[in-house]
Amino acid sequence: MNEYLVDIRNERLSFFTPAGEVKALNDVSLHVREGEVLGVVGESGSGKSVTSYSLMGLTAHPGRLIGGDLYFNGHHINKMTERELREIRGNEVSIIFQDPMTSLNPVYTIGNQIREVILLHTKKTKKEANERARELLQLVGINEPEKRLKQYPHELSGGMRQRVMIAIALACEPKLLIADEPTTALDVTIQAQIIELMINLKEKMGMSIILITHDLGVVAGMCDRIAVMYAGKVIESGTADEIFYQPSHEYTKGLLQSVPNINDREHKQLVPIEGLPVDMLNPPAGCPFAPRCRSCMKICLSTMPAYTKLSEEHYSACWLLDKAKFEGQSEVQHD
Repeated sequence: MNEYLVDIRNERLSFFTPAGEVKALNDVSLHVREGEVLGVVGESGSGKSVTSYSLMGLTAHPGRLIGGDLYFNGHHINKMTERELREIRGNEVSIIFQDPMTSLNPVYTIGNQIREVILLHTKKTKKEANERARELLQLVGINEPEKRLKQYPHELSGGMRQRVMIAIALACEPKLLIADEPTTALDVTIQAQIIELMINLKEKMGMSIILITHDLGVVAGMCDRIAVMYAGKVIESGTADEIFYQPSHEYTKGLLQSVPNINDREHKQLVPIEGLPVDMLNPPAGCPFAPRCRSCMKICLSTMPAYTKLSEEHYSACWLLDKAKFEGQSEVQHD
């Protein structure tokens, strides 16, 4: 029996394009326990969304899983047929997409779109589905639910549309909710409301959440553990406190240094991560972050480091942590 609700082991996934093979995921391993919130952090193109979509069997053409195993709630995902995957989508795992305006159908009312999910995945009658849709809008904090059910997406604000997306995702009370940058298109005040709503719903329903984001401020207040991804690899993973207060990978440190701190009285200048992201058509032989790393050593360019276990939950793939090989060498620089 698997102790994890989600267990992704050594996943490798590529997109076979006319220009060549884009190695989107290269040996990705992640796990999520029941009732846990995992934050997946990294810049655009790091493989965050691709990893989560593959868990639902939603890898877009010309993408293809070429290695590894994906387990969810007792299901071996990469051995399931499309029909079997449709059975768990919505019922056991749901997703909130980035932009609700492009996810909601503009020619159907909000009520139609919520009822459709309920009728598809449950045995409720139309009357029961309508009542459940009204309950869901109340649950996600939308006022005048009867009125909203009759409205179209363009008649709602951005924050309300995102709440509707959450209501649709929760329609069948899934065990896992994947939130793909759910606050990106919203202003800061509404962002805070959506995050608070998700935390409250998680406590009420006891579900697990995978939160995909590039906003470290969002994960700080919501996640139990954080996985940092770069160029299709998980380069560091640990509890939220370990990642924020004891970062060990140079990329993680760079992300934290580029975030403004309102409590910083010294008014330090923000330090950007210089250089450009890796070309995934021709990824480097060694550590993918090496070309942008200020502490890069010769071995970093040629060989990918193994994971160093720093605590029960905290591990990182960085040659600077390999004390046995580099002990006493002057070029090793620690912050």
